[in-house]
Amino acid sequence: MRIVVTGGAGFIGSNVVDAYVALGHQVLVIDDLSSGSTKNVNPAAELVRADVRSEQAAQAVQAFAPQLVNLHAAQIDVRRSVTDPRSDVDVNVGGLLNVVEAARRGGALARCVYAASGGSMYGDTAVVPTPETHPCGAVSPYGVSKHACELYLQAWRAIYGVHYVALRYANVYGPRQNPHGEAGVVAIFTERLVHGRPCTIYGDGGQTRDFVYVADVVRANVKALDTAFCGGVNIGTGVETDVNTVYRHLAAAAGVATPAASAEGKLGEQRRSVLDVRKAKEVLDWAPSFDVASGLAQTVAWFRAQP
Repeated sequence: MRIVVTGGAGFIGSNVVDAYVALGHQVLVIDDLSSGSTKNVNPAAELVRADVRSEQAAQAVQAFAPQLVNLHAAQIDVRRSVTDPRSDVDVNVGGLLNVVEAARRGGALARCVYAASGGSMYGDTAVVPTPETHPCGAVSPYGVSKHACELYLQAWRAIYGVHYVALRYANVYGPRQNPHGEAGVVAIFTERLVHGRPCTIYGDGGQTRDFVYVADVVRANVKALDTAFCGGVNIGTGVETDVNTVYRHLAAAAGVATPAASAEGKLGEQRRSVLDVRKAKEVLDWAPSFDVASGLAQTVAWFRAQP
């Protein structure tokens, strides 16, 4: 199968590319390398360095005539989406539409797999774990733009018959995650711990997230290639883990006994976030295989092995 992966030089996207190549698919990566790296790109995949909003990206995608588009390129900085919402929607919605329309013009497009967002789309919820039936309660332009992309794919399904699967990720972590910029707490802590630098926990550390290991997320992207299911589905663990526990696991794996420093909590930070993932088992035959302790240990080992 001919597959385009946008953001295929980044953290999650590059791991997905590796899996698709291993299955024998022909893969074209579109990435502007603003946060990704050429060293992440599988040598068997073709890389076009281009912004997903650009005519260059559109021309490359149309010429490749993909049967499937996997959409991982995005502006992911929530704070930036607040200060510059126009840019956020331009990248996340405009970029997606540019690539999907180019793929459709290529004449072979049958399916889209979209890296959606569980926590940011649902927002603060009274139902925990949060199921797919929960209404969108996004409280940031980022969450709104991610939800809008799902709605566009739903419309393209109705108008053109293009199948889509929106994988609503929880907090993904693991090998190749960039510890700089808008990074997750796991990557930030791990990079500091393996280099002997102190870590800081903001607030009391009791805030919880649903931390899902990237290898499990990759398996969901593989399952999405041929499932009959069309729509949005949560991809997480269904388990709440607080930041204090994450630090303890990482410090133990890194052989560090020093406790983390404390600082004042960040204004407006979500207190609890965990996804109900039972539907994924039903429609994708998917369930997470890594618990938090084992996934964090694997992550520490990968960071430690980096030059």
